[in-house]
Formats: sequence, structure tokens, C-alpha cells
Amino acid sequence: MINTILDAAAPQGELAAVFAEVDAGLAAYEAAIARGEELPLVETIDAAIALVRRLVTAYVAATGQKALPAADADFLDVFKVLVKGEPTWNAIRDNCRELVYYRNCINMGRRDALPKVPEKMAVRTARHVYLYIKTRCIREGRLSG
Repeated sequence: MINTILDAAAPQGELAAVFAEVDAGLAAYEAAIARGEELPLVETIDAAIALVRRLVTAYVAATGQKALPAADADFLDVFKVLVKGEPTWNAIRDNCRELVYYRNCINMGRRDALPKVPEKMAVRTARHVYLYIKTRCIREGRLSG
């Protein structure tokens, strides 16, 4: 559905473009859900993780205060870069961990441990994280409302 190839660096001037890109990606999945389409589980989970990772990386790049995580860093390690020195980011920690849990269940062949509609839950969780980060960026003056 969307291109999940990520640019490891997003200079501050590109933050709004990253938000637009992620918003469009999530909107495509949300539209498919609204049409009653069945989303592909693995692709949807991977895309949700990639989109959230893109937001986190873009925010870190835009602040210019922390070293960007390696392109091949584990998603939760990327999140740790965001949180380091700013514990208020822990507000979305469980959302990020939920996405990783879905991916781990798939990797371990334990789809029975997933919620009833994990692909929809992943999209909704990614949207929640998007809104949290966007609101914070608006509050900090990094994005316009």
C-alpha cells in the first residue's frame, strides 16, 4: 500500500513533509479499513512500525540535539534515543511496544496470541502515536497547527 523505505535523516525543514507522508500512509490504511477491506497482516504491521519509526527519527533529526539512530537499529532502540533525557516521551512507550509485540508474535509463529484484528489495531496505534508526536511538535513550535 505504501512505500516504507525510510530516509535515516530528516532535517528540521523537512519535518512537516514527514508528517504529511506518514499521515498519507496511515490515511490509506484507514480508508481501506473504512471500505471493509481485509488488510495484509505482515505488511500492515511492518508499515505501522516503519511509519512510527519515521516520525521518531524525523523528530530526533529536527531537534538536532541527539545523534540519529543507525538506519538498521531496532525500533525500540530508536525509541530509546527519543526518550533519553526526556522521560515525557514514555507516554507513547506502550504503543511502540505493542507494535513490536505484534511483530514478535508473527516472527514466533504465535498469531494466536494476537488480538482479533491486529492489522486494524496496528493502524490505530500508529495513528495515536502520530497524533501525540504532532501535538507535541505544534506545542513546541516545530509545526503549525
